[in-house]
Amino acid sequence: MRAAKPRAAARPSRSAAALSVLQVCAELFPLLKTGGLADVCAALPSALAAHGCDVRVLMPAFPSIRSGVADAAPLVPAFALPADTALLQGTLADGTRVYLIDAAMYRHGANPYVGADGLPHADSHRRFALLGRIAAQLAEGLDPGWRPDVVHGHDWHAGLAPSYLRAASARHRRRLAGSVFTIHNLAFQGVFPMAVERELDLPAEFFNMRELEFYGQISFMKGGLVHADKLTTVSPTYAREIQREEQGCGLDGVLRERAGDLSGILNGVDPKVWSPAADPGIAKRYDAASMAGKSSCRTSLQGEFGLTPQSAAPVFGMVTRLTEQKGVNLVVAGLPEMLERGGQLVVLGSGDATLEQQLRDAAAARPAQVALRLGYDEALAHRIVAGADVILVPSRFEPCGLTQLYGLRYGTLPLVRRVGGLADSVVDCTLENLDDGSATGFVFERFEIADYRSAVRRACVLYRRADAWRSVQTTAMAQNFDWHTAAAQYAALYRAVIA
Repeated sequence: MRAAKPRAAARPSRSAAALSVLQVCAELFPLLKTGGLADVCAALPSALAAHGCDVRVLMPAFPSIRSGVADAAPLVPAFALPADTALLQGTLADGTRVYLIDAAMYRHGANPYVGADGLPHADSHRRFALLGRIAAQLAEGLDPGWRPDVVHGHDWHAGLAPSYLRAASARHRRRLAGSVFTIHNLAFQGVFPMAVERELDLPAEFFNMRELEFYGQISFMKGGLVHADKLTTVSPTYAREIQREEQGCGLDGVLRERAGDLSGILNGVDPKVWSPAADPGIAKRYDAASMAGKSSCRTSLQGEFGLTPQSAAPVFGMVTRLTEQKGVNLVVAGLPEMLERGGQLVVLGSGDATLEQQLRDAAAARPAQVALRLGYDEALAHRIVAGADVILVPSRFEPCGLTQLYGLRYGTLPLVRRVGGLADSVVDCTLENLDDGSATGFVFERFEIADYRSAVRRACVLYRRADAWRSVQTTAMAQNFDWHTAAAQYAALYRAVIA
């Protein structure tokens, strides 16, 4: 099977070209990034502008976000804000208007989700309930000069935005705005003890098993799933997978009930950020017509990490959270065979302590072939994607995945499991796909070491066939996973919601 190619208060009537959208999120590149969510939330507003949408972004004023919006200034609200809360208004570098919620609880802790001990902040429920509450208040007219037609919440952090919006609409006895909720990763649901109910200021009748209650607790994710008008997730395959028990994370029943309102829209890649022909941070720029620069990036990457300069076998790169979900356990288990075949491995990430230690041990034992950098470094991520020959994304599950899309753009062939967005974006190097010129990477089926090792072997064998490898690179770099395709689908969904 081949992957599919992507492609209120009464107010004056608006033309189809003037749709106001409030995007609600917890992170945004380059101000704050813990994963792909930040890339999506950064690229989508400007892409939507080309489709007749006036998009504004609502975020908590976490320190890195507040410092990154230089012109942020207090907004004079139309009515009172929650106690000890201010709303700032400013502009991003690309011209997108933003609202920042300024409250004391956002000012402590470098990570918006967890403390120095690695545990969730004790006030996480308040942090993200306030985000949803302010989103609904903007639909009520909190900003005298602008009001959204659609409120679009991203992931569990914004899961209560549709809930607060539904409650506000009930109070006003009219629909204030349409709502869309996007699931970026169903495994992270924002689940809290039922005791926090009294702090959320939502109607008591919402806390039942068909709405916010989740196995005796409260799920912010479930709030978005049951109260939003339309649901999306970040790939068509993942939209089907989460309706089944295996990947439904306890919410598959809710999603099956709402199947008619759920769609999968594959994420895109922002060419202003990810393009080998324009990337200022790589050793030498290149494109599909002239690939000499990629060899320079490869040599530079080997030198940066002290790997043996060699071109006889692939350099495998991995930029990820170091977790079993991302298939890091498969990479560790398959490392001896990869190295026996002459391959090299460069890993950037952090996560599970056991997996970190296993990779440390491998790098210490074979420093000429294995390199590890713990943490996250955006510039280094670009250098790895540009310098590696194969980018590893062997996930147990993967809602969309952006790393494989970056790999395709850079001619760094993805090695992925056929799941979620990986299945929708990578075409396996089978004989027939090589023959008809559609192959773009290496795909395996089962989340088992035998299947993973087989994919690694195929990558090593194809790499020795230079002409075939170059042909697959050319096809990979010709793929067009752009944000304008996704934005057109979102804009159509918004208009369906308000219709």
